[in-house]
Amino acid sequence: MPHSLILSSQETMPQTSVVFSSILGPSCSGQVQPGMGERGAGAGGSGDLIFQDGRLISGSLEALMEHLVPTVDYYPDRTYIFTFLLSSRVFIPPHDLLARVGQICLEQRQQLQAGSEKVKLKSFSAKIVQLLKEWTEAFPYDFQDEKAMAELKAITHRVAQCDEENGTVKKAIAQMTQSLLLSLAAQSQLQELREKLRSPAVDKGPVLKAKPPAAQKDILGVCCDPLVLAQQLTHIELERVSSIHPEDLMQIVSHMDSRDKHRCRGDLTKTYSLEAYDNWFNCLSMLVATEVCRVVKKKHRTRMLEFFIDVARECFNIGNFNSMMAIISGMNLSPVARLKKTWSKVKTAKFDVLEHHMDPSSNFCNYRTALQGATQRSQMANSSREKIVIPVFNLFVKDIYFLHKIHTNHLPNGHINFKKFWEISRQIHEFMTWTQVECPFEKDKKIQSYLLTAPIYSEEALFIASFESEGPENHMEKDSWKTLRTTLLNRA
Repeated sequence: MPHSLILSSQETMPQTSVVFSSILGPSCSGQVQPGMGERGAGAGGSGDLIFQDGRLISGSLEALMEHLVPTVDYYPDRTYIFTFLLSSRVFIPPHDLLARVGQICLEQRQQLQAGSEKVKLKSFSAKIVQLLKEWTEAFPYDFQDEKAMAELKAITHRVAQCDEENGTVKKAIAQMTQSLLLSLAAQSQLQELREKLRSPAVDKGPVLKAKPPAAQKDILGVCCDPLVLAQQLTHIELERVSSIHPEDLMQIVSHMDSRDKHRCRGDLTKTYSLEAYDNWFNCLSMLVATEVCRVVKKKHRTRMLEFFIDVARECFNIGNFNSMMAIISGMNLSPVARLKKTWSKVKTAKFDVLEHHMDPSSNFCNYRTALQGATQRSQMANSSREKIVIPVFNLFVKDIYFLHKIHTNHLPNGHINFKKFWEISRQIHEFMTWTQVECPFEKDKKIQSYLLTAPIYSEEALFIASFESEGPENHMEKDSWKTLRTTLLNRA
């Protein structure tokens, strides 16, 4: 069956290293950066924060919130800001966090006003605006919530009171607000576009004959160059994955429940991007199977299989592992895999190499090695073509999920296990870096239109077409074919 966000208990559980300190680089380690300052044990409850070798590993929610808020002498590490804002939604809604941040800011502001320290007050205000700017840039969709927007306005209003007319703080607030509104407007337009990106129509085939006329257009009639098709698939992948945001991925942690077969739960609008992208994988797998099964002549089916093998290979070379896996999955679906006479004519050496890369044994070790190589290439890239990394999304989701499952959110002392959230944040941040790569290939609307709108067969129609191409070979297949024919005749 096609991959899904539903995880089977029989599937291999991807394991993630528990030694976070050896995985995290200095850019996401939680270490205090030079010149950033650090809240000491006596600073506003920050004694509830535990550090290990300079790394923040745990703390109470209150202390972690206080660690987020700047002081006159302190500004939090940017990686801490991203990690805490991302992970805090597991424990507290963004608007409530914003209200608490505003309260802490007000308390500090009142202390500075009482001491008549105008210079320090202005410096503190500038740091608060900088923190809010980073928040609105990293997670603008938190502010789609009216409560969050109201809290933001309340904080900026209080902060602006310390600034003279047209001062730097007021200008920074105006720029931040304008950028946020533009981001929210873009999101609104994206939601309208999503309504148009519906799944391809499912073609159940005629009553008995699932085969189309020989002259009907197929993928080879639209594009016969494997590299070009791989490039267009990469275009589609990057367009679709770019609609996923860090907070969407955090839903894997905050809204998955083993009692619901590990399916993403919660607000549909928050999981839509994940499910839509996962659905694209399934549609591509089924399109590949449809293109193969609906071909009338064995010679042409052989050519179709070899073509998709070459497309998958080009996807691998590009770094588009998600399309590659979808194509392989499509060719491994039962209606395609059972076509032994067709497969006997296929030069399978290339396919064997692809399956080796996607071998599920040892937690997809071969794939992970290839992904690591693509990541290193991307980091050292001089051109956008070398920067492309599109991981197998289903496996990425599982990695995040199982990292969440094998480590608790809270430690025995009640602290939040922040070491866990550093690693989740690191993986999500890396994924987001990949999604922001601009596709370097020229877009071909004709090819993309076919890929996105060509009717795909239902599973039933795929089996009908497959049996019509090569009759049933054993008792099980004969029984299946008999049942299908009976069902279709009764339906007619």
